Amino acid sequence: MDEKGKPYKKAGKIDYVAAWYFKASQYMQGTNVRCALVSTNSITQGEQVADVWQPLYERFGIHIDFAHRTFRWDSESTDKAHVHVVIIGFSTGNNSKRWLYNGADKQQVQNINPYLVAAPTVFIASHSKPLCNVPVMLNGGKPAEGGNLILTIEEKNELLKAEPQGEGFLRPFMMGKDFIDRKPRYCLWLVGAKPAELKKCPHILKRIEAVRDFRLASKKEATRKKADTPTLFDEVRECSTRFIALPKVSSEQRRYIPMDYLDADIIPGDKLFMIPNAGLYNFGILMSNVHMAWMRAVCGRLKSDYSYSNTIVYNNFPWPTPTDKQRAAIEQTAQGILDARALYPDSSLADLYDPVTMPPELLKAHRANDKAVMQAYGFWGKLNSESECVAELMKMYEQLTKEN
Repeated sequence: MDEKGKPYKKAGKIDYVAAWYFKASQYMQGTNVRCALVSTNSITQGEQVADVWQPLYERFGIHIDFAHRTFRWDSESTDKAHVHVVIIGFSTGNNSKRWLYNGADKQQVQNINPYLVAAPTVFIASHSKPLCNVPVMLNGGKPAEGGNLILTIEEKNELLKAEPQGEGFLRPFMMGKDFIDRKPRYCLWLVGAKPAELKKCPHILKRIEAVRDFRLASKKEATRKKADTPTLFDEVRECSTRFIALPKVSSEQRRYIPMDYLDADIIPGDKLFMIPNAGLYNFGILMSNVHMAWMRAVCGRLKSDYSYSNTIVYNNFPWPTPTDKQRAAIEQTAQGILDARALYPDSSLADLYDPVTMPPELLKAHRANDKAVMQAYGFWGKLNSESECVAELMKMYEQLTKEN
């Protein structure tokens, strides 16, 4: 319940463990009682942070006294299930010492915010548009077609063997894993397709009919309504120009989330983000250790993998204000990353960004880009750790929210 006794609107979006934090905060009012809970780490990540913690800070005046950042809690059961957890100690009393643990490391800090970072207490809310003046990041299209509009290479070849006249209806298609692994798939892209032309392709018509049946059988009313347009994706998204693509989910083992430019003929699925009209400067900033530090601090997680969000991570990211010289340097180092990748044309992004197999030329190019970006922020030579970088970015975020 909120302060007015009404059901908390966002309760359905947060983990059940948040209720224990709420009850503990209630019981601690007016006392020096301190509490610590082992929790799923999701309450310190992504959109849940503001939903869980902001009411506790504003309504009860709590603060975090100590925290163990994410670690894996191994189950003793035979199925060897793994849960990623945090330990958070909090109170409403006046406790001046704050301790932050990260594995075997222990650090006394001035403040621990709900992202479990030694930084000012901020709540990064979902925004539909970027706070900075940068290109918009869009979702890819949602197929919702039961596998009938998406084809493997083998299925594509088989279709064209039977109906070569249907070649104009095929476009390259990528979800996040396709993008990272560089295993191409194809889709039937029938936007603007002429009925008379489709009538000449009975195999394609059969697939369209299967899409219609799939959607009609859905339990969701919105999906059933889309049965009226079975030739189209549920959500139709394409770019008219070359665009930067970014996977929604990426392994935590990678130092950098792989991003790349894709040609306009490629259709991005809903597990890819796309940034139209983005130049090398944008690419360089997004591929930098500064952006990756921000991403690791505020993104959600799928198990332990990074779950990127345009509304939380990208739209709230504080961009630098570089000089012309600094901007040109970033464009140059961004191109250096692309050039280093081009030395290995047979390697996928998964190969290139595996920490074990990452080519030395690519690592060198990234380090040059990291330096150029940090210089644009004024961080180079001043900040010595990722946590210090995140703390500065959160201060910048605070200022941005005041200006917007």
